[in-house]
Amino acid sequence: MHEVDMTRALLQSLQAWKQAQSAQQPSVRRVHLQVGAFTCVEPDQLRVTWRAATTGSWLQGAELAIETIALRARCLSCGVSYGPRAEQAYRSPCCDQPLEEILSGRELRIRSVEYDLPDAPSTPLPETAAAAVQPGSFSSSHPSAR
Repeated sequence: MHEVDMTRALLQSLQAWKQAQSAQQPSVRRVHLQVGAFTCVEPDQLRVTWRAATTGSWLQGAELAIETIALRARCLSCGVSYGPRAEQAYRSPCCDQPLEEILSGRELRIRSVEYDLPDAPSTPLPETAAAAVQPGSFSSSHPSAR
């Protein structure tokens, strides 16, 4: 189950972020993810695994908000940008070349985290701080409060 591994990586990134918050212990309300249409991750299944994995943890009750990023490609033969379709075997509609360059649609990253700090007003995480999942590995530039 691909979503279980993605949820595990997401939880590890959020745990590292929490530890970087020093004495402040954030209460997470919502985690905003960007999920590419070509990642083979099913958003509904990811929500199910998120709820199961966060039950009884410091993230219990936090919502997972998912934005789907469309698959976009560029034909290297003619330079046209297009939305590949499975029924066309992902080939370029202009000159029938195979899919060679993906522009978007493979993303799986934390866009932002909404959280509260004890005795502080609600502060959304700046959009510039993000964690990214690339196929086969998980890397992050862990978000921090500003």
